[in-house]
Amino acid sequence: MDMFLAIASGICLLLGSFLILTGGIGLIRFPDFFTRMHAAGITDTLATTLILVGLMLLNPGALVVFKLVAILLLILLIGPTASHALAKAAIRSGLKPLVKELKDEEEIK
Repeated sequence: MDMFLAIASGICLLLGSFLILTGGIGLIRFPDFFTRMHAAGITDTLATTLILVGLMLLNPGALVVFKLVAILLLILLIGPTASHALAKAAIRSGLKPLVKELKDEEEIK
């Protein structure tokens, strides 16, 4: 059973680390504020969840697991809320999303 928990924990930690890396690449590669914010917000929430689940699987202590669950719940609540507030503030300040213009107006209809 310990070997299964160690393998499951390692998989969660590796997947979380990979998602953090892809979020960082998204911050560098995406063209505008809104797509960069989306890359950071989505990968941050999911990667943090996977890393915390991996840490929960490694630790047998109930108090530590309780603290990690509390951190996880706060991350799941605060991360998307902060991303939404940031996007709303950007729109209110006049920042527009980058949109490619269509060459032929009839393609829209």
